[in-house]
Amino acid sequence: MSKPIPHIEKYMTTNPKFVEKDQSLYEAGTYMQKEGFRHLPVLYQGKIEGVLSMTDVTLVTAMKDADISKMKVYDAFTPNPRIVKPDTLVDEVCRIMAADKIGSVVVEDNGHLVGIFTWIDALHAMDELLHTRMK
Repeated sequence: MSKPIPHIEKYMTTNPKFVEKDQSLYEAGTYMQKEGFRHLPVLYQGKIEGVLSMTDVTLVTAMKDADISKMKVYDAFTPNPRIVKPDTLVDEVCRIMAADKIGSVVVEDNGHLVGIFTWIDALHAMDELLHTRMK
């Protein structure tokens, strides 16, 4: 008998840090670099608006004449992120991420940000699942 596929809530980062849409891009990028975050949910008035990735910050920084000290998160973030519920199955989330070629999904419950699941979390999940189910 096979074991059920776990929900995303088992592997997601709970209570994730986030940035505000109108926050300084320089401050957000510096914070991400300092803390080692690759993806941060972007909120505006408590609602999920998008995701800011370190790639977004790097691309804007590389633009000629770009001065990120004068820019806001909304100048660089990716709007309309993929949002899933905590009880979404891990395999479904991984299929979404692979099909959309995205590095993270945001987890929302009752209109509130409760987590983020990144490709690194997916690798941790795969490692655990392979070791617990393939023996």
